[in-house]
Amino acid sequence: MLFLVISRVIYAQSADVVYNQYLDFNMARFENDEDKMVDVGERILPNADKLPAKARVNFFFGLGKMYEDGDQYNKAIIYYEKVAAAMPDYYVVHRALGYLYLGKAKQIEKQLSSSAGDKAMEAQLKSAYTANVKIALPHLEKAQACDPSNDTLEIIKNLYQNINDSEDLISLTDRLKALGKNCIDILTDQ
Repeated sequence: MLFLVISRVIYAQSADVVYNQYLDFNMARFENDEDKMVDVGERILPNADKLPAKARVNFFFGLGKMYEDGDQYNKAIIYYEKVAAAMPDYYVVHRALGYLYLGKAKQIEKQLSSSAGDKAMEAQLKSAYTANVKIALPHLEKAQACDPSNDTLEIIKNLYQNINDSEDLISLTDRLKALGKNCIDILTDQ
């Protein structure tokens, strides 16, 4: 019994420590102190499960943004995906993910244009391009549905044309209407 009481006290204290670190992380974000954000964020990460669920989602979004701003796009995607899984109607994270995957597709597209003549390489790159576009599109569509932008809409249409998907292009308007319900634009800790 004593062991259970002691372990609960230790857990509660460590959860309080992690939450205090989370507050420090948010202060560093507010002050735009990148070094401190990285330091505190990496200390929190192994214990992020001790944060309350909504604070954890907000923390992951902060990490994603930190890594995106630091041009560490693969790391940003990891944390943004966690946010999107936990808060599927939070369109801000979908916009970030959509453009990050689009960036990957554009890099592949550049490689594709320089691989002329190598049929095997072209096929591999076309496949990779299509895969990244298909990952980007649902995120871009959610962002477009919740926060319409002519630029994003044009990108979505061009992507469908690039991958020769006229069926999904035709049904885009109906999909956007359905996706536009329950949009969330702000994460809260409570």
